[in-house]
Parts: sequence; structure tokens; C-alpha cells
Amino acid sequence: MNPVEHLSDRVEAVQRDRGRNRELQRRERVFNDKLRTIGVDKDALDHQVKERREKEQREANELKDYADELLCSDRAACILEQRQKKDDHLLNEAIVQFRQQFQQPASRREFDLNDPELLKKQEGVQILPGLTGEDLAQKDRLRKQQEQLRAWTLQQQDQLERAKQELQQEMHQYDQSRLALDNRALELQKMEEQSKRAAAITTKDFNLALAAEITHRHLQEHHEEVENNQMDILNQLNGDLLMENPEQNISVLGLSRLRRDYYKGMSPKERQQCTQYQLQQAEDRKRAIMEQGEKERQEHHERMTSARAALLLERQQARINKELRRAMDNTNAQLAQAHDAQNKHLQDVYTNIPDERYFTQFNTSSR
Repeated sequence: MNPVEHLSDRVEAVQRDRGRNRELQRRERVFNDKLRTIGVDKDALDHQVKERREKEQREANELKDYADELLCSDRAACILEQRQKKDDHLLNEAIVQFRQQFQQPASRREFDLNDPELLKKQEGVQILPGLTGEDLAQKDRLRKQQEQLRAWTLQQQDQLERAKQELQQEMHQYDQSRLALDNRALELQKMEEQSKRAAAITTKDFNLALAAEITHRHLQEHHEEVENNQMDILNQLNGDLLMENPEQNISVLGLSRLRRDYYKGMSPKERQQCTQYQLQQAEDRKRAIMEQGEKERQEHHERMTSARAALLLERQQARINKELRRAMDNTNAQLAQAHDAQNKHLQDVYTNIPDERYFTQFNTSSR
């Protein structure tokens, strides 16, 4: 038996192990009833379903927030409208009350000419001395009427000024309350926008950090793999088995035999051939890695194509179900019309409808 272990033997052993692992994986896929019957990438479909549900949940939450905001705005508008109606009602009541108190017909300047009870008031009044029909106190009466009218006018002006000031104060308070509500609504809107912006920034930073971490891990694994390969090659080249003197490996049994106790390594030609073989092996390894990457990309493309085809089939099935539902609704409507027509016909034909007395004559004994 040859005690020297060649690199070709190790390569063949690695290839056999790799083929054995592929066969085990294929056997698991073949004997897995769930994966074989579904025939698609279930993990990718589950991920798509999860993303769609999360999207629907986000849209539902946004719609709920918008509805809550609309309800809050409607409540504020209703409150403001009720307050405006109340203010208008109070103002109208104040105007009516002011007119009843300070603008009565008796306070008018020409009321003495149109007073319906003037004759009643003049009964029993003696005619002053003088000419008949002469008003001796006209000047005094006019002066008193002017003073009274001036006093009433000043009082009305003061009351109007106070009413205007109260109305302006109420309008100012109303404007302040509206401004406060508007400012509160703007603050809530800004807070909501800031929270959404912060959530988006946090999600973006997390995704970037996750992508950077995955990239760094892949680069580190690739670098470690390259270093391990280089270290393996250096160990093989600088090992005791390869650095022995090739002059003492000649056996007495022939040049093709090697002496184990005097083997000192390979000749420069054999070493060059071994180096070329190792380089060829490294190139083959790189080529195999590239082929494996291309195969993985192709498998990923096939999975995406299958997922897209499954999504299209799902949409087509939804359209077919919708058509079937529409046809079923039409059929049910026709059946309902036929049933109504039959009931109407039966009501017209069978006029003698049995009552409770007809049913009480049955089941009267145990037989």
C-alpha cells in the first residue's frame, strides 16, 4: 500500500462527500410530501403573505388615524357652530330686550301727536287762561322734551357702546378659542408627522445597519476562507512531507519505489508539477465557486418567477371566483323571482288555508 496521500485522493474524497450531501438533500426534498405536493417555494410565499398583511395593517391604521382626525375636526366644527348659534341667539335676545326697554313707542318724539289715549289724559284738565287753543307752556314743554330726548339719546349711546364692547369681547374670545383649536390641530399634525418621520428614519437606519452587517459578515467569511485556503496551501508546501530531500528516496527495489525512512521530498520538477496542479486545483475551485454562485442566482430567479406565476394564478383565481359569484347571484335572483311567482300562484289557487283547529285533531292519542 502506498503510504503517501496525494491531493487527488483528498479532492476525490471531498467530491464524494459533496455528492453524498447533495443526494441526502435531494432525498429529503423528494420524500417531503408537503414540499412535493405544493411545488413552489413556500417560505417565499409565506413571506409575501406576511408582507401583504403588514401592508394591509399599516393601511388600516392610517385609515383609522385619518378617520379619528376627521371625527375630531367634525366635533370641533360642531362645537364652534353651536357656539356661533348660541352667540347669535343671545345677541338677538339682547337686541329685542333693548328695544323693549329703551325703544318703546312712548319714548318717541312725535308720540304725543299719535297717542291713542291723548283724549283720556286730557279729561278733567282745565283750560289755562288765555286764548282758546293757545298753548302757553309750549316752550317749557319743548325744552323738557328736548332735555329728556337728549338724556335718552345719551343713555342709548352708552348702552350701545357697552353692547358693542361686550360683543367685541365675545368675538375676541371666540377668535382666541378658534386660534387655540387650530394651533392644537397643527401641533397634533406636526407631532404625527414627526413620529412618522422618526419611524421611517429608524427603519431606514436599521435596514442600512442590517445590510452593512450582512455585507461585513460575508466579506469576513470570504476573507477567512481565502486565508484558510492560503494557509492550507502554505502548510502543504512547507510541510515535512514536501520539504524532505528527494535524493534519499531511491529504494533498492527500483526507482519506482520509495523508502519511507529516507524519503526527503520531491524533486524540483515534481515540485513544479505539484505547484501547477495546486494552481489548477485553485482555479478549478474558483470556477466551481463561480458556477455555484451562478447556479444559486439562477435558482433565485426561478423561485422569483415561480412566486410571480403563483401570484398571477391567485389573481386569476380571484377573478374567476368573482365571476362565479356574480353568476351565482344572478341565478339566485332568478330563483327568488321564480319562487315569488310560485308563491303568488299558490296563494291565488289555494285559498282555503288551514288554521290551528285543523292541526289540533292529530296526535290526540298514544296510538
